[in-house]
Amino acid sequence: MIATFTGLQLHAYRAALIAAVAFIATITAIPHAHAVSPQVRNACANDYFSNCSAYAPNSPQTRKCMRAVGYRLSKNCISALVASGEVSKAEIARRSASSRR
Repeated sequence: MIATFTGLQLHAYRAALIAAVAFIATITAIPHAHAVSPQVRNACANDYFSNCSAYAPNSPQTRKCMRAVGYRLSKNCISALVASGEVSKAEIARRSASSRR
């Protein structure tokens, strides 16, 4: 069965595809002193789009935003951030303790 799209659906699909390709191209093409690892990029992509996509990927503003919304990040993203050394286990424990208050 062949799916048919309305003009609006096709436009939205193309826009989403272009945004995703641009996001991936941007983070893979820009070398930074604090570049995010591919594992973090993959694990945190949905968190980035949900919370911090107003900022350029791998920018200081994105890092600040992701830290600010840290309590909402997925477990996979947090695990990848810890494994990469971007965030320490001590910081996770401290934030968890303060969010329970």
